[in-house]
Amino acid sequence: MEATKKKHLKYEFFDVTADVGYRAYGQSLQKAFENAAIAMFEVITDTSTILPIIEKNIHLEAEDDCAILYDWLSELLFLHDAEYLVFSKFEVKLYSKIDAGEKKYIIDASAFGEEFDPSRHERRSEVKAVTYHMMNIKFEDSYIVQVILDI
Repeated sequence: MEATKKKHLKYEFFDVTADVGYRAYGQSLQKAFENAAIAMFEVITDTSTILPIIEKNIHLEAEDDCAILYDWLSELLFLHDAEYLVFSKFEVKLYSKIDAGEKKYIIDASAFGEEFDPSRHERRSEVKAVTYHMMNIKFEDSYIVQVILDI
């Protein structure tokens, strides 16, 4: 795909045997993380039908950029499983700091959505887990994060 087309894409799915794979894009890493979350919830339901009426604040720390991406998506999946929430809007702040001589990656984010309502929300695939398999973060004219979901 041409680099100019990637600038306008939020995410795209690719074929993976028995799982769902996708690449999310963003001019910033924060935007790519937001689009990665949207893509995950598109696997679960049609995000255009989700009202952003409940806000969940999330703070996570991890040892590297893939670990913070994994933790971010896993926390959102936990909120979906535990509280039956689906999300359609995300605001992500990413930064790093040195703590006791080690670099830490930190995410402070807000997820906006509502409780899943089967009368209004389409039931698509059940996402069992986020995986590290083929997880990748790179920059090629924009940020690209690659994720495989276990369904």
